[in-house]
Amino acid sequence: FLFSRPGVCLVVSGPGFLHALGGMANATMNCWPLIVIGGSCDRNQETMGAFQEFPQVEAGRLYNKLSVRPSSLEVIPAVIEKAVRTSIYGRPGSCYIDIPGDFVNLQVNKSSVKYVECCLPPPVSTAEPSAVSRAVSVIAHSKQPLLIVGKGAAYSHAENNIRKLVDLCGLPFLPTPMAKGVVPDNHPNCVAAARSTALQHADVIILLGARLNWILHFGLPPRFRQDVKVIQIDVCAEELGNNVKPAAILLGDISAVTKQLLEEFSKRPLKYPSNSEWWKRLREKIMSNEERSKGLALQKSLPMNYYTVFHHIRELLPKDCILVSEGANTMDIGRTMLPNYYPRQRLDAGTFGTMGVGLGFAIAAAMVAKDRTPEKRVVCIEGDSAFGFSGMEVETICRYNLPILIIIVNNNGIYTGLDADAWKEMLKFGDPSTCVPPVSLLPNSHYEKIMSAFGGKGYFVRTPEELQSALKASLTDKQTPSLINVMIDPQSERKKQEFPWLTRSNL
Repeated sequence: FLFSRPGVCLVVSGPGFLHALGGMANATMNCWPLIVIGGSCDRNQETMGAFQEFPQVEAGRLYNKLSVRPSSLEVIPAVIEKAVRTSIYGRPGSCYIDIPGDFVNLQVNKSSVKYVECCLPPPVSTAEPSAVSRAVSVIAHSKQPLLIVGKGAAYSHAENNIRKLVDLCGLPFLPTPMAKGVVPDNHPNCVAAARSTALQHADVIILLGARLNWILHFGLPPRFRQDVKVIQIDVCAEELGNNVKPAAILLGDISAVTKQLLEEFSKRPLKYPSNSEWWKRLREKIMSNEERSKGLALQKSLPMNYYTVFHHIRELLPKDCILVSEGANTMDIGRTMLPNYYPRQRLDAGTFGTMGVGLGFAIAAAMVAKDRTPEKRVVCIEGDSAFGFSGMEVETICRYNLPILIIIVNNNGIYTGLDADAWKEMLKFGDPSTCVPPVSLLPNSHYEKIMSAFGGKGYFVRTPEELQSALKASLTDKQTPSLINVMIDPQSERKKQEFPWLTRSNL
């Protein structure tokens, strides 16, 4: 996807605005450019209890980079330009523009309107040469380096320069969730399968557009070495030095700064030896973890577990499909089992951990793909509880005939659930509202019938053979939306210490 301009959302006043606050916060926290335009009550009715009256500009300031109401019709073009510029300059984010109801029927002389030219693309800034030289020196003296690729690198379209850096210097790299594919997951230097080991023992970490927030355990012990040296590259000056004092700070566009590093390494060549003890340790851990995953994936017992389901999905999904994912275990395990080969083709709950975004993301991705890359499939993989947040968006998918494939990994609950027999036993103790665990959902719910109800194709799947058949049929039919409801063992969970991007304590 291209991020050169913001998305725009139009909402009504009051409840419409309030329902959009979650999306504004999600965009700002995830650094996505967005403009929300909201209606509001007439100015002469403020404080009188007008229909859907709410202090929207004030409320919006907590969730947006800019929250503003134009003072007159004449200044609307200037306000729009300011909002567009604010949403894409520096760290991208959301902006809110409030339009009072009485503006709709006002008229002004065209000559008094303050027209302004559309803002230029964000300026591309580079780091100070001395900082680049210092960073290269720190990397050259490292014994156990690690490159962490963040979604800022995907946003800046830095993939070509980062791949050159990885290949030139032989550095192990670890992508954060939405940076998967900047360097393909099947690249030999990818150490995602040894994530905990790589983070815990690296002596130098190069952060390329990644933040030391909860996803990276704040950069602090025990997940990181006490003496780890961090080289931080970010477009946002305020981010530099958060939680850990960097050994070198490089303020600038990720792609441009990576190019500076490449130029410096061309003068001071560095090739980290592939036979070093560090690489040996990482590869041993990768092999161990992959063997454990493979053992789980090839289990023949029924109901299936998460790993078996993802194994068969991985075997059949197109390499260039756009992956959307949400749900606790479904999303976490899916990140480790479903590789990305291209940048900007994975959307999930993100930095804010927002549930209910999956189908909305899939619809947006499908609309973009429809115009720009119609050959790409959008595949939305959800937990059953995650699907429950926005399942009726299936109607939108069918209304616009978007060939989205939804796969629900259904364990009858949130994290874990109950099978039909255990559910019946629970009901013997009384009313389900008091006896059944609140994380349990109704067993064997036929979510696929929601898709069928609106004209799409639905599949209820219990075995690997049924899953393979449903996947092949859904991927072959490029005109019809489909939903595969995959039943798994209600007690199936991730491996112990599975790459903990998201843990129960973080939900």
